[in-house]
This record gives sequence, C-alpha cells and structure tokens, in this order.
Amino acid sequence: MLTYIIWDIDPDIFTIPIINHPVRWYGLLFALSFLIGQQIMYFIYKKEGRPVKEVDTLTIYMIVATIVGARLGHVFFYDPVHYFQNPHKTIMVWEGGLASHGGVIGVLIALFLFARKVNVSYLWALDKISIVAAFIFCMIRLGNLMNSEMIGIPTNQPWGFIFTSKDNIPRHPAQLYEAIHYFISFVILFWIWLRQKNRIKDGFLFSLALIIMFSFRFVDEFFKINQEQFEDGMILNMGQILSLPFILIGIVLLILTAGKKRQPASADKIVIDGEEIRTE
Repeated sequence: MLTYIIWDIDPDIFTIPIINHPVRWYGLLFALSFLIGQQIMYFIYKKEGRPVKEVDTLTIYMIVATIVGARLGHVFFYDPVHYFQNPHKTIMVWEGGLASHGGVIGVLIALFLFARKVNVSYLWALDKISIVAAFIFCMIRLGNLMNSEMIGIPTNQPWGFIFTSKDNIPRHPAQLYEAIHYFISFVILFWIWLRQKNRIKDGFLFSLALIIMFSFRFVDEFFKINQEQFEDGMILNMGQILSLPFILIGIVLLILTAGKKRQPASADKIVIDGEEIRTE
C-alpha cells in the first residue's frame, strides 16, 4: 500500500495579540523573497560597478509593480466579469487572487520607468532583475504550498500530497514542482551571469529567463487543476496560453541580441568605489 505525504500545514504561523491579525506563511515568504532578492541585487550592482543606492529605489518599484500587476492580471485574465460587477473587490488583495503573468507585465513596465529614471540600459536592467525574479517566484510558490492552494491533479505516485484542507485525494504537489523549476532557473541565470558577466550581451539573460521559466510553467500547468471553471473545456489552460507569448518573445529577443555587442550599463557615467562620475 502506498504511503502519501499528508499536508495539513496551518497557513497561519501565529496571531498578533491585541489586533488579532494572523501572520501567514505566504506573507512571510513573500516578504523574505524581496529581502533576499534585494541582497542579491546589492551583490550584482557591486560587481557591475553600479551605485548600490539605486537598489533601494528598484526594490520599491518591484514590490509595487509585482502586487499591482499580479492583482490586475488576475482580474483581467481569470475573472473579469466578477470584478467588473464588483469593482471595489479589485483592491481586496487579502482575499487572494494574484496572477504571476500579470506580475511580470507590471515589472516590465516599472523597470522601464526605473531605467529611464536612473539612466541605465533597459535590457541591462531586465537581465539583472530576471535573476532575482526567478528566486522570488520560487519563494512565492512555496507560499502557495503552505496555503494548500494551486493544487495538482490526482496521482498515484508515492510523492503525492494529500491536502487535507481540500480533500483526501493524493495529488501532484504542483506548487513544489514550480518552486523547484524556478530555483533551477535562478541557479542557471546567476551562474551564467557570474561566469560570463563581462561577455554576455544585454538582453541575453532576460531572453533566456523568458524561455526557461515560461517553458517550465507551460509544462507544470499539465499537473495543476484549473484555477477557474471556464478553463475546463479548453485544450490549454489560461496559464499555458499566457506563457506562450513570453516564450516566443524570449526566442525572438535571443535571436535579435545574438549579433549585438555588449553595451555599458550607462553611456554617460561610470562608477568608481561606489561613486558616480559623469562623463558627458
């Protein structure tokens, strides 16, 4: 007889006295992902000779863009009718409903604004944020696991999880699959940057990240139950449909950047010992 993994983790770690507000695993892992991601970005900036003070501004941009983009992505991609009928619920993020594809779009827009603000190459910034994004996505999927959400389809494999808050059916731990795949993506991207940072061309890491991460996502969706009822009659679910454009963009960008020479992060300033020196 097979023995499956019983997953009965309480999503609440503890409750804050007086205000009686729970601290959840998801929120903790979400916050930790950005704190650790910020430290990774500090390291990258120092190695690249950029002023590290920019990282603090970048972190704020990324947090806001991720939350707003992911929320609006869920609203427009997964349940637009419900939110158009109840627009006030759009801001109720605490009720759940974040779409990673929307978060990526939000980050792309915010990063464009950030790059203009600090006068840095947009592709250079995309390359660097791709490394951190892979790590953040890994942590967020672990948060989904702690919440027993985004569960997988039934399985008879010995590593099947029984999510007791849902039912007594052993299922693929789809959240764990994604977390592992995002961590693999992070290791690959970070290793390539660390070994080849002075040789790789701007846009290469970003294009590679799009191809690797969203290809993983496309495959992982086969092991998940559909998030919304309207997906049940579809050959591909919404997560897979939304992943395809990102994969194609990654392939096209990889081809376009193949013959490009690496450009300095900023054309009009250099950094010596953490201090900016204008060259214009």
